[in-house]
Amino acid sequence: MGKSNVFTQIEKIAKKYFKKAHKSHDFSHVKRVYNLCLKIGKKEKADMEILKIATLLHDIGREEEDKKKGKICHAEYGAILAEKILKDLNFPQEKILKISHCIKAHRYRNETKPESIEAKVLFDADKLDSIGAIGIGRAFLFAFEVGANLHNSENIKISETQPYTKEDTAYREFEVKLKNVSSRMLTSEGKKLARERHEFMVEFFDRLNKEIEGKL
Repeated sequence: MGKSNVFTQIEKIAKKYFKKAHKSHDFSHVKRVYNLCLKIGKKEKADMEILKIATLLHDIGREEEDKKKGKICHAEYGAILAEKILKDLNFPQEKILKISHCIKAHRYRNETKPESIEAKVLFDADKLDSIGAIGIGRAFLFAFEVGANLHNSENIKISETQPYTKEDTAYREFEVKLKNVSSRMLTSEGKKLARERHEFMVEFFDRLNKEIEGKL
């Protein structure tokens, strides 16, 4: 089976795990990350076969994490699922381990750190899709999905708010997670792309706050 056929087969398998996915984190996210991985991976001289497969499978554990409201790590669970899928497809164990590491390490809130260049590229591409214009759009979409307000209530500190509540707004997402993403990039190309996206996002939320307060 040729590589292109393998990628097509894996993509079909991966899509099955997104049938009930939230729109803020559906398969369109995977496709955007895939395109970023192609851009960054080629410049960083990554093994594109490992990178492409890992990218297609990197979020297949997301639905289970959503069901558990964040109580399990989708990266760790997804790596387990991916290993079984690839074994069933008769992938060599060496490649399975490399792909599994990329998936397990793509989330910055777990203990597994990206070690290979492929894992670093996937990590950066996944984070890039959470910032900039697309990141803002996803943050508001996620807030809608969990029933959050447009903006946080007055006199409530962001540090005292909880996820999956009415205070889990797009602005909370920015303050708690997104404004630090650009500093976490691991590749040269990732850092370059993150700087521009970060600046746009900061400007947007600064204006949002001023409009909420009636200053503009």
